[in-house]
Amino acid sequence: MPGSNCIQLQPTTPFAPKQPGEFLKTTDFIRLICLSAIWGASFLFMRIIVPVLGVLPSSFIRVFFASIGLLIIIAALQFSIHFKGKLKSLLLLGIFSSGIPVLMYSIAALVLPAGYSAIFNATTPLMGILIGALFFSEKLTIAKAAGVLFGLAGVAVLTRTGPVALNGQVLLGAAACLVATSCYGLAGFLTKRWISERGGLDSRLVALGTQLGATALLLPPFIFSVSTNPPATWGGTGVWLAIAGLGFICTSLAYIMYFRLIADIGPVKSLTVTFLIPPFGVFWGWIFLGEQITWAHLGGGMLIAVALWLVLMQHKPRSVSNVKH
Repeated sequence: MPGSNCIQLQPTTPFAPKQPGEFLKTTDFIRLICLSAIWGASFLFMRIIVPVLGVLPSSFIRVFFASIGLLIIIAALQFSIHFKGKLKSLLLLGIFSSGIPVLMYSIAALVLPAGYSAIFNATTPLMGILIGALFFSEKLTIAKAAGVLFGLAGVAVLTRTGPVALNGQVLLGAAACLVATSCYGLAGFLTKRWISERGGLDSRLVALGTQLGATALLLPPFIFSVSTNPPATWGGTGVWLAIAGLGFICTSLAYIMYFRLIADIGPVKSLTVTFLIPPFGVFWGWIFLGEQITWAHLGGGMLIAVALWLVLMQHKPRSVSNVKH
Protein backbone atom coordinates (compact mmCIF):
# COMPACT_ATOMS: atom_id res chain seq x y z
CA MET A 1 0.00 0.00 0.00
CA PRO A 2 1.56 3.32 -0.98
CA GLY A 3 2.57 5.68 1.76
CA SER A 4 1.22 3.62 4.67
CA ASN A 5 4.47 3.68 6.66
CA CYS A 6 6.18 6.61 5.01
CA ILE A 7 6.99 9.96 6.56
CA GLN A 8 4.70 12.47 4.89
CA LEU A 9 6.56 15.44 3.48
CA GLN A 10 4.84 18.43 1.98
CA PRO A 11 5.61 18.48 -1.76
CA THR A 12 7.37 21.52 -3.09
CA THR A 13 4.84 22.20 -5.84
CA PRO A 14 1.97 19.88 -6.72
CA PHE A 15 1.75 18.52 -10.24
CA ALA A 16 -1.48 20.31 -11.07
CA PRO A 17 -2.58 22.67 -13.79
CA LYS A 18 -1.80 26.32 -13.37
CA GLN A 19 -3.41 29.36 -14.85
CA PRO A 20 -2.01 29.67 -18.39
CA GLY A 21 0.27 32.61 -19.05
CA GLU A 22 0.85 34.19 -22.40
CA PHE A 23 4.64 34.30 -22.11
CA LEU A 24 6.98 31.74 -20.63
CA LYS A 25 8.86 32.69 -17.50
CA THR A 26 12.65 32.87 -17.68
CA THR A 27 12.89 29.76 -15.53
CA ASP A 28 10.64 27.87 -17.97
CA PHE A 29 12.89 28.85 -20.89
CA ILE A 30 15.95 27.71 -18.95
CA ARG A 31 14.35 24.35 -18.13
CA LEU A 32 13.30 23.95 -21.76
CA ILE A 33 16.86 24.50 -22.95
CA CYS A 34 18.37 22.22 -20.28
CA LEU A 35 15.92 19.46 -21.15
CA SER A 36 16.76 19.85 -24.84
CA ALA A 37 20.48 19.53 -24.11
CA ILE A 38 19.93 16.41 -21.99
CA TRP A 39 17.67 14.69 -24.50
CA GLY A 40 19.97 15.68 -27.36
CA ALA A 41 22.73 13.71 -25.63
CA SER A 42 20.48 10.66 -25.25
CA PHE A 43 20.68 9.87 -28.97
CA LEU A 44 24.47 9.75 -28.78
CA PHE A 45 24.30 7.41 -25.79
CA MET A 46 21.92 5.09 -27.63
CA ARG A 47 24.25 4.91 -30.63
CA ILE A 48 26.93 3.66 -28.23
CA ILE A 49 24.75 1.18 -26.37
CA VAL A 50 22.30 -0.41 -28.83
CA PRO A 51 24.81 -1.83 -31.34
CA VAL A 52 26.54 -3.62 -28.45
CA LEU A 53 23.64 -4.89 -26.32
CA GLY A 54 20.81 -5.04 -28.85
CA VAL A 55 17.38 -3.40 -28.94
CA LEU A 56 15.48 -5.10 -26.12
CA PRO A 57 18.31 -5.22 -23.53
CA SER A 58 19.14 -1.56 -24.21
CA SER A 59 15.49 -0.50 -23.91
CA PHE A 60 14.80 -2.42 -20.72
CA ILE A 61 18.04 -1.45 -18.97
CA ARG A 62 17.38 2.21 -19.75
CA VAL A 63 13.94 2.33 -18.11
CA PHE A 64 15.06 0.04 -15.28
CA PHE A 65 17.97 2.33 -14.46
CA ALA A 66 15.61 5.29 -14.72
CA SER A 67 13.27 3.71 -12.16
CA ILE A 68 16.18 3.03 -9.81
CA GLY A 69 17.42 6.59 -10.24
CA LEU A 70 14.01 8.04 -9.42
CA LEU A 71 13.71 5.84 -6.33
CA ILE A 72 17.13 7.08 -5.18
CA ILE A 73 16.12 10.71 -5.74
CA ILE A 74 12.85 10.27 -3.86
CA ALA A 75 14.56 8.41 -0.99
CA ALA A 76 17.27 11.08 -0.71
CA LEU A 77 14.59 13.76 -0.47
CA GLN A 78 12.66 11.65 2.06
CA PHE A 79 9.62 12.13 -0.10
CA SER A 80 6.55 9.99 0.51
CA ILE A 81 5.60 7.61 -2.30
CA HIS A 82 1.85 8.08 -2.41
CA PHE A 83 0.23 7.97 -5.82
CA LYS A 84 -3.20 9.11 -4.57
CA GLY A 85 -5.08 6.45 -6.50
CA LYS A 86 -3.38 7.32 -9.81
CA LEU A 87 -0.90 4.42 -10.01
CA LYS A 88 -2.88 2.49 -12.64
CA SER A 89 -3.16 5.59 -14.80
CA LEU A 90 0.57 6.25 -14.43
CA LEU A 91 1.51 2.68 -15.37
CA LEU A 92 -0.61 2.92 -18.50
CA LEU A 93 0.72 6.39 -19.26
CA GLY A 94 4.26 5.01 -19.01
CA ILE A 95 3.59 2.73 -21.98
CA PHE A 96 3.06 5.75 -24.24
CA SER A 97 5.38 8.29 -22.61
CA SER A 98 8.39 5.99 -22.27
CA GLY A 99 7.99 2.26 -22.97
CA ILE A 100 7.10 2.31 -26.66
CA PRO A 101 9.22 5.40 -27.54
CA VAL A 102 12.32 3.96 -25.86
CA LEU A 103 11.86 0.71 -27.77
CA MET A 104 11.31 2.54 -31.06
CA TYR A 105 14.35 4.79 -30.66
CA SER A 106 16.48 1.75 -29.82
CA ILE A 107 15.39 0.22 -33.13
CA ALA A 108 16.26 3.48 -34.89
CA ALA A 109 19.68 3.60 -33.19
CA LEU A 110 20.67 0.45 -35.06
CA VAL A 111 20.24 2.02 -38.49
CA LEU A 112 20.19 5.83 -38.14
CA PRO A 113 22.92 8.28 -37.06
CA ALA A 114 22.22 9.94 -33.72
CA GLY A 115 21.53 13.29 -35.38
CA TYR A 116 18.90 11.79 -37.64
CA SER A 117 16.95 10.29 -34.74
CA ALA A 118 17.09 13.70 -33.04
CA ILE A 119 15.83 15.36 -36.22
CA PHE A 120 12.90 12.94 -36.56
CA ASN A 121 12.17 13.56 -32.88
CA ALA A 122 11.37 17.17 -33.81
CA THR A 123 8.12 15.98 -35.42
CA THR A 124 6.72 15.53 -31.89
CA PRO A 125 5.03 18.98 -31.72
CA LEU A 126 3.36 18.30 -35.06
CA MET A 127 2.01 15.02 -33.70
CA GLY A 128 0.96 16.74 -30.50
CA ILE A 129 -0.89 19.51 -32.30
CA LEU A 130 -2.62 17.07 -34.67
CA ILE A 131 -3.60 14.66 -31.87
CA GLY A 132 -4.75 17.57 -29.73
CA ALA A 133 -6.90 19.00 -32.50
CA LEU A 134 -8.38 15.62 -33.49
CA PHE A 135 -9.02 14.02 -30.09
CA PHE A 136 -8.64 16.56 -27.27
CA SER A 137 -10.38 19.70 -28.55
CA GLU A 138 -7.12 21.62 -28.60
CA LYS A 139 -7.44 24.86 -30.57
CA LEU A 140 -5.30 24.86 -33.70
CA THR A 141 -4.21 28.47 -34.15
CA ILE A 142 -2.50 29.88 -37.19
CA ALA A 143 0.57 30.68 -35.08
CA LYS A 144 0.88 27.09 -33.85
CA ALA A 145 0.48 25.65 -37.32
CA ALA A 146 3.00 28.11 -38.76
CA GLY A 147 5.40 27.39 -35.92
CA VAL A 148 5.30 23.67 -36.59
CA LEU A 149 5.90 24.25 -40.31
CA PHE A 150 8.91 26.47 -39.60
CA GLY A 151 10.23 23.88 -37.16
CA LEU A 152 9.88 21.07 -39.66
CA ALA A 153 11.53 23.23 -42.31
CA GLY A 154 14.42 23.78 -39.91
CA VAL A 155 15.00 20.10 -39.28
CA ALA A 156 14.62 19.43 -43.02
CA VAL A 157 17.48 21.84 -43.63
CA LEU A 158 19.52 20.05 -40.99
CA THR A 159 19.15 16.76 -42.84
CA ARG A 160 21.39 18.21 -45.55
CA THR A 161 24.32 18.05 -43.12
CA GLY A 162 24.89 14.34 -43.62
CA PRO A 163 22.47 12.50 -45.87
CA VAL A 164 22.19 8.72 -45.62
CA ALA A 165 21.27 6.37 -48.43
CA LEU A 166 17.54 5.75 -48.60
CA ASN A 167 16.90 2.02 -48.15
CA GLY A 168 14.65 -0.36 -46.24
CA GLN A 169 16.62 -0.07 -43.01
CA VAL A 170 16.51 3.72 -43.06
CA LEU A 171 12.76 3.64 -43.71
CA LEU A 172 12.35 1.24 -40.77
CA GLY A 173 14.31 3.61 -38.54
CA ALA A 174 12.28 6.59 -39.71
CA ALA A 175 9.00 4.75 -39.13
CA ALA A 176 10.15 3.76 -35.63
CA CYS A 177 10.93 7.41 -34.83
CA LEU A 178 7.50 8.53 -36.06
CA VAL A 179 5.76 5.91 -33.91
CA ALA A 180 7.73 7.24 -30.95
CA THR A 181 6.81 10.87 -31.62
CA SER A 182 3.14 9.93 -32.01
CA CYS A 183 3.29 8.30 -28.58
CA TYR A 184 4.93 11.40 -27.11
CA GLY A 185 2.23 13.59 -28.61
CA LEU A 186 -0.51 11.40 -27.17
CA ALA A 187 1.20 11.09 -23.77
CA GLY A 188 1.29 14.84 -23.24
CA PHE A 189 -2.49 15.09 -23.44
CA LEU A 190 -3.06 11.90 -21.44
CA THR A 191 -0.88 13.36 -18.69
CA LYS A 192 -3.01 16.49 -18.62
CA ARG A 193 -6.29 14.53 -18.61
CA TRP A 194 -5.36 11.68 -16.25
CA ILE A 195 -3.09 13.53 -13.83
CA SER A 196 -3.21 17.33 -13.99
CA GLU A 197 -6.99 17.64 -14.31
CA ARG A 198 -7.64 15.06 -11.58
CA GLY A 199 -6.07 16.84 -8.66
CA GLY A 200 -2.44 16.72 -9.77
CA LEU A 201 0.58 14.81 -8.48
CA ASP A 202 4.19 15.73 -7.78
CA SER A 203 6.29 15.46 -10.96
CA ARG A 204 8.74 13.07 -9.28
CA LEU A 205 5.96 10.60 -8.63
CA VAL A 206 4.58 11.03 -12.15
CA ALA A 207 8.05 10.24 -13.54
CA LEU A 208 8.46 7.25 -11.22
CA GLY A 209 5.04 5.78 -12.01
CA THR A 210 5.53 6.09 -15.75
CA GLN A 211 8.99 4.51 -15.64
CA LEU A 212 7.63 1.62 -13.60
CA GLY A 213 4.97 1.17 -16.28
CA ALA A 214 7.62 1.18 -19.01
CA THR A 215 9.74 -1.30 -17.05
CA ALA A 216 6.78 -3.65 -16.62
CA LEU A 217 6.03 -3.43 -20.35
CA LEU A 218 9.60 -4.25 -21.43
CA LEU A 219 10.46 -6.87 -18.78
CA PRO A 220 8.82 -9.92 -20.46
CA PRO A 221 10.34 -9.31 -23.93
CA PHE A 222 13.71 -8.56 -22.28
CA ILE A 223 13.68 -11.89 -20.42
CA PHE A 224 12.70 -13.73 -23.60
CA SER A 225 15.39 -11.94 -25.59
CA VAL A 226 18.32 -12.64 -23.25
CA SER A 227 17.24 -16.24 -22.69
CA THR A 228 16.91 -17.08 -26.39
CA ASN A 229 19.45 -14.73 -28.01
CA PRO A 230 21.72 -13.09 -25.41
CA PRO A 231 24.10 -10.32 -26.49
CA ALA A 232 27.50 -11.47 -27.69
CA THR A 233 29.01 -9.11 -25.14
CA TRP A 234 27.65 -6.93 -22.33
CA GLY A 235 30.09 -4.17 -23.19
CA GLY A 236 32.87 -2.47 -21.29
CA THR A 237 33.22 0.56 -19.06
CA GLY A 238 32.33 3.02 -21.81
CA VAL A 239 29.07 1.27 -22.61
CA TRP A 240 27.98 1.15 -18.98
CA LEU A 241 28.91 4.78 -18.39
CA ALA A 242 26.69 5.60 -21.37
CA ILE A 243 23.92 3.44 -19.85
CA ALA A 244 24.26 5.29 -16.54
CA GLY A 245 24.04 8.66 -18.28
CA LEU A 246 21.10 7.53 -20.40
CA GLY A 247 19.15 6.03 -17.51
CA PHE A 248 19.88 8.40 -14.64
CA ILE A 249 20.29 11.75 -16.40
CA CYS A 250 18.53 11.48 -19.78
CA THR A 251 15.55 9.60 -18.33
CA SER A 252 15.21 9.96 -14.52
CA LEU A 253 16.11 13.63 -14.30
CA ALA A 254 14.74 14.52 -17.73
CA TYR A 255 11.27 13.08 -17.10
CA ILE A 256 10.96 14.95 -13.79
CA MET A 257 11.72 18.15 -15.69
CA TYR A 258 9.39 17.23 -18.55
CA PHE A 259 6.32 16.43 -16.46
CA ARG A 260 6.93 19.61 -14.44
CA LEU A 261 6.94 21.58 -17.70
CA ILE A 262 3.65 19.99 -18.80
CA ALA A 263 2.07 21.17 -15.55
CA ASP A 264 3.52 24.67 -15.87
CA ILE A 265 3.19 25.50 -19.58
CA GLY A 266 0.90 22.80 -21.02
CA PRO A 267 1.48 19.78 -23.27
CA VAL A 268 1.83 21.53 -26.65
CA LYS A 269 4.38 24.10 -25.50
CA SER A 270 6.30 21.40 -23.61
CA LEU A 271 6.53 19.33 -26.79
CA THR A 272 8.40 22.17 -28.52
CA VAL A 273 11.44 20.99 -26.56
CA THR A 274 11.97 18.65 -29.50
CA PHE A 275 12.66 21.59 -31.84
CA LEU A 276 15.81 22.34 -29.80
CA ILE A 277 17.04 18.74 -29.59
CA PRO A 278 18.48 18.54 -33.16
CA PRO A 279 20.80 21.55 -32.70
CA PHE A 280 22.01 20.08 -29.42
CA GLY A 281 22.44 16.68 -31.07
CA VAL A 282 24.60 18.35 -33.72
CA PHE A 283 26.54 20.25 -31.04
CA TRP A 284 27.30 17.13 -28.99
CA GLY A 285 28.34 15.36 -32.18
CA TRP A 286 30.75 18.21 -32.97
CA ILE A 287 32.19 18.18 -29.44
CA PHE A 288 32.54 14.45 -28.86
CA LEU A 289 32.53 12.85 -32.32
CA GLY A 290 34.26 15.51 -34.40
CA GLU A 291 31.30 15.88 -36.77
CA GLN A 292 31.42 18.84 -39.15
CA ILE A 293 29.23 21.91 -38.71
CA THR A 294 28.00 23.56 -41.92
CA TRP A 295 25.89 26.54 -43.02
CA ALA A 296 22.91 24.18 -43.07
CA HIS A 297 23.15 24.00 -39.29
CA LEU A 298 22.91 27.79 -39.05
CA GLY A 299 19.94 27.97 -41.45
CA GLY A 300 18.12 25.15 -39.71
CA GLY A 301 18.80 26.68 -36.32
CA MET A 302 17.33 30.03 -37.39
CA LEU A 303 14.16 28.36 -38.69
CA ILE A 304 13.83 26.43 -35.43
CA ALA A 305 14.22 29.67 -33.46
CA VAL A 306 11.35 31.23 -35.46
CA ALA A 307 9.26 28.11 -34.79
CA LEU A 308 9.82 28.40 -31.07
CA TRP A 309 8.84 32.07 -31.07
CA LEU A 310 5.61 31.35 -32.97
CA VAL A 311 4.51 28.41 -30.83
CA LEU A 312 5.61 29.68 -27.44
CA MET A 313 4.94 33.43 -27.66
CA GLN A 314 1.98 33.93 -29.93
CA HIS A 315 -0.20 35.74 -27.38
CA LYS A 316 -0.16 39.29 -26.15
CA PRO A 317 1.14 39.83 -22.60
CA ARG A 318 -1.25 40.44 -19.76
CA SER A 319 -1.59 43.90 -18.36
CA VAL A 320 0.68 44.67 -15.41
CA SER A 321 -2.30 44.97 -13.05
CA ASN A 322 -3.22 41.32 -13.65
CA VAL A 323 0.24 39.90 -13.01
CA LYS A 324 0.75 38.36 -9.57
CA HIS A 325 4.09 39.01 -7.92
